[in-house]
Amino acid sequence: MHEYSIVADLVEKCEGYAHAHCAKIVTIFVGLGERSGVNAELLARAFENYTEGGSLGSARLEIVPIPVMIACAQCGARSVIANLEYGTCPSCKGSNVRIVEGEEMLLLRLEMDKD
Repeated sequence: MHEYSIVADLVEKCEGYAHAHCAKIVTIFVGLGERSGVNAELLARAFENYTEGGSLGSARLEIVPIPVMIACAQCGARSVIANLEYGTCPSCKGSNVRIVEGEEMLLLRLEMDKD
């Protein structure tokens, strides 16, 4: 399960940032695209297991879902797609579309405490 390696890298980067700012991490906010290939539930479980008893202590992971958005080359519309219809523009029914959001995983922000 690749969620553990993702969490290991995420925690390492966050700890480095917190150390540089002499702060304690309270919450890590991560944006997770619907088509990122990362399972949110497994990511949350991996985070709990990885940080248990570690330097992050009681830090929380908040996962913010990022829906799939497509852009249509025919009509220029940008549409959030709620189902698996990624190949057709809901506005003009054209098929010249591409996914512009929803495949990413982003570190959105860190909530830290100076104590």
